[in-house]
Amino acid sequence: MEVVQTSCTRLDPIDKKGLEELIKAGKANPDVIKTLKCKTVAEGKFRHANYIRNLPAYIVDEPPTLLGDDTAPNPSEAVLAALGSCLAVGIHANAIAQNIIIHKLELELEGDLNITAVWGTGDLNKDKPLGFTDVRVKVVLESDASKETQDALIAHATKYSPVANTILRAVNLEVK
Repeated sequence: MEVVQTSCTRLDPIDKKGLEELIKAGKANPDVIKTLKCKTVAEGKFRHANYIRNLPAYIVDEPPTLLGDDTAPNPSEAVLAALGSCLAVGIHANAIAQNIIIHKLELELEGDLNITAVWGTGDLNKDKPLGFTDVRVKVVLESDASKETQDALIAHATKYSPVANTILRAVNLEVK
């Protein structure tokens, strides 16, 4: 049986010197834009392989209730995972920058989504909101910092999260 680690006695720290170099580079070149890329290849039914950099394919599928084979997270679940990971990275990086030792960091995310439009083939009521209407994130953070410092750390990481900001504001989207 595979053992899944759900917490640790101390979250392995990131390279503080490397973080300081990233901070310095960001301040020296504040207008740098990095373009991220992903190639999505349909494999059949609702399973897709997503190729990012030179990493193994990141698979996205749908659950059986949405006619998929349930082999991987669905696209909306992948959004929640991206948000959770982005917030966790921000919390961890800012903790390291502030010399806060994290013992446990877990984020529990849930989002409310009306799926009755089924990709534009179902109920097409024009007043129906598409996409998540509400997302809730519960952060479980244990560290050597006070509750007030932890709350400030979480708020700061949320404010500067690229994924949270993508969800919170309109993004220019072009699909050809």
